[in-house]
Amino acid sequence: MLVIYDVAVFALAAILMFALYEGNDKLSHIGIIQQSILAFVCVFASRLIGNVYGQIWRYGGIQCYIRLLCTDAIAFLVYMGFELLLPIEKITFPRMLCLSCLNLLGALSLRMAYRYAYKCGNQETLVGRFLSWILYTVSGVAAANNNESQKIKIAIIGAGRVGVSFAEELLNNEEAAYIPRCFIDNDVDKVGREIQGIPVWSEDKATFRRLSELEVQEIVFAIPSMDVEKKKTLYEYYKNAGYKLKVYDYPIVYTAGGKRHLREFDTEDLLFRKPLVVVDERTNDYYKNKVILITGGGGSIGSELCRQLAKMSPKKIVILDIYENGAYDVQQELKIAYGSDLNLQIEICSITHKKALEKVFEKHHPQIVINAAAHKHVPLMEHNCVEAIYNNVFGTRNLVELCEKYEAERFMMVSTDKAVNPTNIMGATKRMCEMIVESASTHGKVKYSATRFGNVLGSAGSVIPLFRRQIANGGPVTVTDKRIIRYFMTIPEASQLVLQSGAIANNGELFVLDMGQPVKIMDLAENMIRLSGVQGIEIIETGLRPGEKLYEELLVKTEELDKTDNSMIFIERDTALSQKEIYQKIQVLKDACDTGDDLIAKEALRSVVPTFKRPEDVNKEIA
Repeated sequence: MLVIYDVAVFALAAILMFALYEGNDKLSHIGIIQQSILAFVCVFASRLIGNVYGQIWRYGGIQCYIRLLCTDAIAFLVYMGFELLLPIEKITFPRMLCLSCLNLLGALSLRMAYRYAYKCGNQETLVGRFLSWILYTVSGVAAANNNESQKIKIAIIGAGRVGVSFAEELLNNEEAAYIPRCFIDNDVDKVGREIQGIPVWSEDKATFRRLSELEVQEIVFAIPSMDVEKKKTLYEYYKNAGYKLKVYDYPIVYTAGGKRHLREFDTEDLLFRKPLVVVDERTNDYYKNKVILITGGGGSIGSELCRQLAKMSPKKIVILDIYENGAYDVQQELKIAYGSDLNLQIEICSITHKKALEKVFEKHHPQIVINAAAHKHVPLMEHNCVEAIYNNVFGTRNLVELCEKYEAERFMMVSTDKAVNPTNIMGATKRMCEMIVESASTHGKVKYSATRFGNVLGSAGSVIPLFRRQIANGGPVTVTDKRIIRYFMTIPEASQLVLQSGAIANNGELFVLDMGQPVKIMDLAENMIRLSGVQGIEIIETGLRPGEKLYEELLVKTEELDKTDNSMIFIERDTALSQKEIYQKIQVLKDACDTGDDLIAKEALRSVVPTFKRPEDVNKEIA
């Protein structure tokens, strides 16, 4: 059908330029036929070769119009060449150019009118119905917006590249469930104008009133770089107004090759913190072609370390875990993703079992060892002090000794903010581990480092999965104390931090991350309840658990910090203990653990970790 219309446009242009033209080079009837045939063949041959008629013009974008422009430009050059070479009546260059331009203008106008009628035709307005009738009469195609009334009407926050891309995606897909009604943006160069026929409004009360007039049902955030405080303000504003809120993900804010999609706000979004990306090319190069052993490789952090490392082309990844189900799950996941391209080995072993651990070192000779194996649940460890010391402290010591014996290049330890002025057994054992690593860096051949971060979103035993279960069960949601604040980061962020710190470490560093502002657990609980849409869920305080403090710290000595190339990562330098001092402390713990008495072990731990404080002493300071 479009070819027929293009022929009609060409015929009209040819009549104007050849038959009705009264210039000095007026053609005879034979000349008119010759020039018309030559021009026709050049134009339509170029368009056919250029696949102009292979485009679906109702969805046509700028690329389609550029294709038409280029093919007609080529057609003009070919036409001009043949006109000079062939024995036919000649015309002037301006006349030839006018014919080509008139024909191109007509073809472009035809397609733009078709595209406009398709986009703007609907049954809701008089103009829309007229356009819809014209479109169907001329082409037999129904307008895209005939079913607009059945679509979910949305306002898009952000009229930048991401927001416009999303709007185009919806407009070009007649099966889309959403129809954009407006953009909301603060850019003065955009406010009051239209993009893709969609108006751009500012963030004011007038806009808020217009949203109801346009029957907007949902608000979509499409500004990846939006300031977190502003995002939080807008979220609360529109949520309280009764709108359903969503996020349009775009690959630039996530991993390369990531898919864009529309989704609900999730828990990570509700923390309103800027995502951190700390892995770079230097990090990738460091782990390339290395044999890497990851203890606790089936856990939350350990498994993500495996995922991140798998992308870096290591020589071999050895996953060590005492819990075979977790190790199996990550093994199967990576096998599906990488197949035979990834050399992946699984070893089921406890880091407390030194003889079994040594067999792993003897078999694989790891160049890099990352210790993510630990007992981490604060309340449980308060009643299992001996086991916490055996696993966290003695397990770390075993790894350090075997790294030295089997000449590993680097040992990296995963630590926690609970190691800073610890008030619980888990934190105290982790602080002892840091001291072991710092000491080993002063006399060993291996390069050592430790990485300390806060709470990890979605990890096993964390507060967020607990809140989700409680909300799903209809409540109540339990908070130990409404004053509690915590630092949060995602599992990928924590894993990337560990990997980059290992790549940039020299020896003996304790890395900490600038994690931004802490989050009140009470606010997190309220936001999760609001996000769920469930009404009437109560939040109750249950009282602080054993060993729990109201706030967490990331640094022991805040004044002693060194910067790194990554503005989010800092180095705390502490005075390392001698080998003899560490040995004495370990012996004290061993003697206490040999009694099997958790209370004796706890007091021994308190004696070897000077910063180990009682929670009631710390909490009363901010009570």
